[in-house]
Formats: sequence, structure tokens, C-alpha cells
Amino acid sequence: MKNPVKNEKVLLSPPHLSGNEWKFIQEAIDTNWIAPLGPHVDGFEKEMANYLGVKDAIAVSSGTAAIHLALSLLEVSSGDIVFCSTLTFVASANPILYQGAIPVFIDSEPETWNMSPSALEKAFCDAALSGKLPKAVIVVNLYGQSAKMQEILAICNRYNVPIIEDAAESLGSEYQGRKSGTLGEFGIFSFNGNKIVTTSGGGMLVSDNVEAIQKARFLATQAKDPAPYYQHSILGYNYRMSNVLAGIGRAQLQVLDERVLSKRKIFSKYYEELSELPGIQFMPELEGTLSNRWLTTFTVDSIKSGISAAEIIQAFTDKHIEARHVWKPLHLQPLFNGAKYYPHQEYKNISEKLFKTGICLPSGSNINDQEQMRVIESLKIAIRQRTEMTHPITG
Repeated sequence: MKNPVKNEKVLLSPPHLSGNEWKFIQEAIDTNWIAPLGPHVDGFEKEMANYLGVKDAIAVSSGTAAIHLALSLLEVSSGDIVFCSTLTFVASANPILYQGAIPVFIDSEPETWNMSPSALEKAFCDAALSGKLPKAVIVVNLYGQSAKMQEILAICNRYNVPIIEDAAESLGSEYQGRKSGTLGEFGIFSFNGNKIVTTSGGGMLVSDNVEAIQKARFLATQAKDPAPYYQHSILGYNYRMSNVLAGIGRAQLQVLDERVLSKRKIFSKYYEELSELPGIQFMPELEGTLSNRWLTTFTVDSIKSGISAAEIIQAFTDKHIEARHVWKPLHLQPLFNGAKYYPHQEYKNISEKLFKTGICLPSGSNINDQEQMRVIESLKIAIRQRTEMTHPITG
């Protein structure tokens, strides 16, 4: 199966097929395993668990479903509190609302752009004083970069509160020699169309707690009791992955390490060409970690560069290049209006600054050299034109 011909627009992160997906799809069709569950689902779960080095995994319909199952397994319910990274996609926090729980948002810190241990510590101190600790902490590994998990784990372990590691964007990344998504009580992954591994739509919940994953399988298949008829004693969900999509995932997983290398090469080219431009700062890579560089991201200082993030994105749009702002922090979203929020430091909101100044560049593992240079030259031209407008040459 060949990848589709690229259109004129340079996309942010389109699907990248390996060419081997059709073999697995054909097998599913030939054996009539096209419904949810089946041998490809079983195989995908085992192969994913082996790759990550965890004891068990369950393939589900989305990363959001995986977070929802994790919260259910941790018995998060109405009125409970859940701490969550604020700089992330809304799917990280929506399942908190599904459970009727209360989200409390934690700011980022500058070295990883992820959850700030100092803000988390302050949130825990306040929670302890109030006599109501959170039931769980959802830590997001943004754009492929792992959070400061050693510090975060130390805090959460002190209060005996479990971590759900949202690794939707960081499959293939590493933290101190361990695969991203394996450091918390539960790890979740997304296989959406824009991810480094895609099944078109889908997700995975992983853990070393085999009993919990077995319960997740029960909950994800409508919580059907072991009876000779349809009997249901507790609330369940329709969250299982189809055998066809799992087949696509198995083919994608075979080339994951290649995709990580490709993403990192793309980042290196951007860094080489753009890092010396005035006001440009690329997302850091914390010492002791390896980022899959799912998306290459940077911030722009409008005073030094003479141009804002919004203006750069508009310049890209004018040239048919898809670029995006960094995630809008969840504590600023209308959906979560009034939610409690802890900044990195008093009067220092890292996530808000990243949102205002951050840009995601086209980073698909199938972007070619010509397309990437088109992105690079477009940014250089945009900054040069703005510099000339600000400091015109006079005769």
C-alpha cells in the first residue's frame, strides 16, 4: 500500500503508513475478523506491552477512553479531586468530568514545558491542609518530551496518590532508560491519525497491574457478567478496538523506532536552520530523556524577532503550510471556567506564556526535504520582512 500523493499544502503531522498494513488488514478480512476484538487485538496488546516493558495492555477506541478507564479503575467518582497538567489537549481532562470529579490544573515549568513539580507540591500542601487529597494525578508528556517524573513521583508517593501518565504524544520516548508511559500506575497512548503510530483512531491503556488491566477489559466490553445471557451488574463502556484497526497498529509498531529517528532528524534540521534566528527558542530536551520529537515546537520573542507567534502562523497559512499554536492551557478554557489552578511560581505562569509564544511546525515523519525547506524559508522570510519593516534601510 503506497502513501497517498501529497497535496500542495504542507501538513502538520499526517498519517504515515509503512506499506505493511495491507497484509494485516487482508488477514482480518480473509478470516472475517472485522468486529471488535480478535487475534490482531490480542497481538497488538502483547507487542505493545513487550515494546514498553510492562506486564499488560488493553487496546481501546481512543486515548480518551484509556484515561477514562484508568480513572474508573482508581475509583474516581463524583466530588473527588484530580490534579491534571494544564498545558495539554482537552482530552486529558474531559474524563475527569465524565466521572463527576473536580479538575485542579497544574502549571508547566520551563525545562520540559510539562507539569511543574513546584506547582504540584503547592497544590498537595493545600489539599493536605484542607483534608481532601486528590484521587489521582494526570501527568502529560507534551509533544514527546517526558515530564520531570522523578520529582513528580516523589511528591505523589509521599502522599500515596497514583499517577496516570498521559503519553498520548510520547510513544517511543524515554525517561532515564524507561519507556515513556511506564512510570505511573497507568500509562495511556493515542493512535489518532496525527500520532507517531496511528490506527486511524484508537488508544492503549498499560500497566504492571495485571489485575487492573483485566478489570479494564471487563469494563471496556460493556461490563458483561459471566452468565449464559446478557447480564450487567455495574456500568460498562463500549471501548474496545476493532481487529482491523489493531492490524494497522501492529504494522505501525514495527516501524516505530524508524519513525522516532525520522522525527528527531526533522527536529535537528529545523534546529540547525532556525535556532540562530532572533527570538527563537526550541522546546528543550531534559537531560536523561529522549524525546520522540512528535512535533517540533519553538517559542518566539516578539520583541527580539519583531514578529508574534500569531503573525508567523498567518504567514505560514498564506503559503499553504499548516502550523499551530501550542495548546491553550485548560485553566483558560471556557469549559473549565472557575477551576482551581496552581502556577509554576507566584505571578509566573509558564503555560500561559508558552501558549502566547509557542508554535508547532510541520513534523510528519513523511515530510520530504523540499517541503521542510519550504517551511524553513517561509519562516526566515517572515522574520526578515518584519525586521526590514521595523528597521528600514535608508539612503
